[in-house]
Amino acid sequence: MIIEKGVLDSFATLVETENVNSHEGTLKVGVDLGTANIVLAVVDEQNEPVAGAMFPSSVVKDGIVVDYMGAIRVVKGLKEQIEGRLGTELTEASCAIPPGVVSGSVKAISNVVEGAGFDVINIVDEPTAAATVLDIMDGAVVDVGGGTTGISIMKDGEVIYTADEPTGGTHMTLVLAGYYDITMEEAEALKKDVTKEAEIFPIVKPVIQKMASIVKNFLKDFDVPAVYVVGGACSFSEFPQVFEKELGIPTIKSNQPLLVTPLGIAMNSSR
Repeated sequence: MIIEKGVLDSFATLVETENVNSHEGTLKVGVDLGTANIVLAVVDEQNEPVAGAMFPSSVVKDGIVVDYMGAIRVVKGLKEQIEGRLGTELTEASCAIPPGVVSGSVKAISNVVEGAGFDVINIVDEPTAAATVLDIMDGAVVDVGGGTTGISIMKDGEVIYTADEPTGGTHMTLVLAGYYDITMEEAEALKKDVTKEAEIFPIVKPVIQKMASIVKNFLKDFDVPAVYVVGGACSFSEFPQVFEKELGIPTIKSNQPLLVTPLGIAMNSSR
C-alpha cells in the first residue's frame, strides 16, 4: 500500500530543480546526516517546503560520524547553497539520530551541524521525524536507512518504544557487489537504477526479509495496526509486500521515501 503526500512531491521537486518556494515568517531547517546521503530541508511556519538540497556522502556509518571534517564540509556547502537561493542566512537547525545510538554519537552529530554554522535547537529520532510528515498517531514507523533499520512505535501520537539494528541499504549494496563481482560504487548505482529493479530485487530480497524479521522481533510485545516504512532503502516497489508477508501486519510505504525523514526533521525544528 502507498500513502501519497503532496508535501513530499513538492519537496522532491525543490531538491531536483534547486528552486525555492515563496514564504513568510520564520524558516525551519532540518539536517539529515544519512549513511548514503546528507539532506538539508527548509520549511515555513506552516511546515510547507521552501527549499532543499541533497549530497551523496559516506561520512556516517550506522549512526556514527566516521569523517567529522568531511561531514562539516558537506553540511556547510548545502547551507551556503540554500542561503544563496533564499537570499537569507539560516542560523538554527534540527538534526536527527537513529533510535538507540549512544550519547557520544548524538553529540558528534549535533557537533557536525554546529560546526557547519547552525545553532542546534532540537534533536529528534529519525522514525519520529517521519511520523510527523505522515501524520501517524498509532502504528510503527520503520526507517530503513543506509546503515540501520530503526523503529518507533506510536500510540495516541506519543512514542512508546524505539529501537535500532545495523542492517540497511548498505547491506543490499554489499550483496549486489558480491553477486556481480563489482565495486561498491557500481553496486550502489545498480541498486538505484529503477530499470534494473526486476533483475536485482530477488538478489536483495533476503536482506529485506532480514530487516522484516528484525522489526517482527521489535513488535512482539506490541499490538500495532500498521507499519509505515520510510527511507531510501525501501524504494523498491515490492518492499512493503515482503514486510507484510513476514509481519502479518498491513505495511504502508509513502511516496518519496528517501525524503520523508529529512522533511520531518525540519518540521520538528523548534525550541
